[in-house]
Amino acid sequence: MPLESRNLSGGYGDRPIVEAVTLDLERGEWLSLVGANGSGKSTLLRLLSRVLKPQRGTVLLSGRDIHTLPPTAMARQLALLPQQQTLPAGLTVYQLVSLGRSPHQPWWQWDLDDAGRQQVEAALHWTELEAYRDRPVSDLSGGERQRAFLALALAQDPQVLLLDEPTTFLDIHYQLQLLELLKRLNCQRGLSIITVLHDINLAARYSDRLALLRQGRLWAIGETAAVLTPDLLRDVFEVEVALVSTPVGLQICPLAASVPASALAPTVG
Repeated sequence: MPLESRNLSGGYGDRPIVEAVTLDLERGEWLSLVGANGSGKSTLLRLLSRVLKPQRGTVLLSGRDIHTLPPTAMARQLALLPQQQTLPAGLTVYQLVSLGRSPHQPWWQWDLDDAGRQQVEAALHWTELEAYRDRPVSDLSGGERQRAFLALALAQDPQVLLLDEPTTFLDIHYQLQLLELLKRLNCQRGLSIITVLHDINLAARYSDRLALLRQGRLWAIGETAAVLTPDLLRDVFEVEVALVSTPVGLQICPLAASVPASALAPTVG
């Protein structure tokens, strides 16, 4: 397994947000974390990416405790695309994407080697940004900027890519464009992906499995058809839904808000 968590709990300060989460990301799989606001999705992603230190439990990256790995060794295997990116002043798209090669080069080496240049060019090609290479990142639209930061992550040549709400602030055209790009990378390059997605229909459409979170706990995990059920969605989102078969797979149609679910034991399957 490229990425695993075992009895993982953590949060901010002494207050746990995520509690006792055990899950595996299989090689070449796309797993999406979904749940209501405040369910712990982004916190879990930060724990998996070593941004937060666990209060209990462990995260394993290729079988090794992620907190024992040197930062550069971790960055060669795992890349994170956070919800909010810091925009470096004055950088062109090519310069931004080139920063992704930092984990692969000695700290004193400024110029990219041949392998680094090839990887940066590949990342620009995958994200369809070749024509934007000399443009300042600050001049890009929201969708173009998101692709530029994705290219930065891809330049790391990671085995695992974690993305926190990558479609936030994008209109539906750019949402679909970005998710289609991720699906191609997932299928063609075998990239293992975990996304936090707010839109459960987009998550169901593109992911191999869904992990449903409720109040910081893993409520259910499995293939779309197994977890996209009216009972589980009532528990997790407190809505009544109808399930609809569409040309892009099973989707949900929200019908009404439901009475809050009682405290039931989570089911993991």
